[in-house]
Amino acid sequence: MPELSELVPMLVLILVIGALAGVIAGLLGVGGGIVLVPAFFFAFEGLGYGTEGLMQICLATSLATIVVTSVRSVLGHNKKGAVDWEILRAWGPGIAIGAALGVVAASGLRNEILMGIFGILGLAVGIYMAFGRSDWRLGDKMPGGVGRAVASPSLGFLSVLMGIGGGSFGVPMMTLYNQPIHRAVATAAGFGVIIAVPSVIGFLLISGEGANRPPFTIGQVNLVAFSVVVAMTLITTPWGVKLAHAMDPKPLKRVFAVFIMVMAANMLRRALGF
Repeated sequence: MPELSELVPMLVLILVIGALAGVIAGLLGVGGGIVLVPAFFFAFEGLGYGTEGLMQICLATSLATIVVTSVRSVLGHNKKGAVDWEILRAWGPGIAIGAALGVVAASGLRNEILMGIFGILGLAVGIYMAFGRSDWRLGDKMPGGVGRAVASPSLGFLSVLMGIGGGSFGVPMMTLYNQPIHRAVATAAGFGVIIAVPSVIGFLLISGEGANRPPFTIGQVNLVAFSVVVAMTLITTPWGVKLAHAMDPKPLKRVFAVFIMVMAANMLRRALGF
């Protein structure tokens, strides 16, 4: 059993991380994973848990929180009729297969490789958030056939390697294929469930390796971080929603995009050994 002096700093840091992730999610509609993964990594490392496999723990724990938040989001959006179940049925199997492959790949990669992947993809997400335009289009409808067969598992695979749900890749993709933004956000929450559930099951079954792991970690999921972050986001997400209605979120979204790019660049720097 860990000492209280070991748990208290961890709890305080995770409380702060969870509170900020909830506010950002409510304010900007951005999934928490892209914030949680680097925040978990630097928090755990700063507390002295610099184990090999730490990135897997951060990815798995982030995805575990996404199971809860995505289910809540889908249920809420479905009450308003915003979820496109046809897209979910067509894309779900491929996304789930990609997520399972992502767990297999992530479990065999070193911290530095996963940090580099997060850094590169995080920079791409941040650049799109900062400079993407709502009128950009790749087509008039979601791709089928070969296009869907390639895109759906890729979406699941890359999302697991970043520890994120369906929003960061799913929403831009659907809007580029002429889906209304509210329907894209609602349906991407469904992507998040399809990505997170099988991947978390997989990460729970992978035995943890290496000494000095964060306490209360089962498989690759840290139960303390999971439970505290879920509890805090339930409290603070409505605060972010209220702020979003009280101010213009567009300039804040650009600021947050810069923040994402800075975090991603820092992860990439660490991956390259600088």
